[in-house]
Amino acid sequence: VTLVESGGGAVQPGGSLRLTCAASRRGFRFNTMGWYRQAPGKEREWVADISSGGNTNYADSVKGRFTISGDNAKSTVYLQMNRLKPEDTAVYYCNTDGLYYNANGAPVVGRYWGQGTQVTVSS
Repeated sequence: VTLVESGGGAVQPGGSLRLTCAASRRGFRFNTMGWYRQAPGKEREWVADISSGGNTNYADSVKGRFTISGDNAKSTVYLQMNRLKPEDTAVYYCNTDGLYYNANGAPVVGRYWGQGTQVTVSS
């Protein structure tokens, strides 16, 4: 399963960006899909996630500014980021755990990471 991310870029403080992550594997269904980020010189940190049932969770640092949504039928998750701050600058990574059925009909369960997309918030 390959996760394809898009939507990163450079924006001024107070601006908005929308990240998209799509799983390439046809028929993949996620249990949880979410986002992590890693700023220069810092450890990777969890940002937000959404379950297949639609339950969402957010880190305190982004609560009220970021909104995560997903479409399990399309194996896609979105992260709407509003009121961005310079401290949101990081590489954002998509992460998911789920399953698909192989050619023999056997379930394949796994956890997968995207390649990362850069978000830069600066004036």
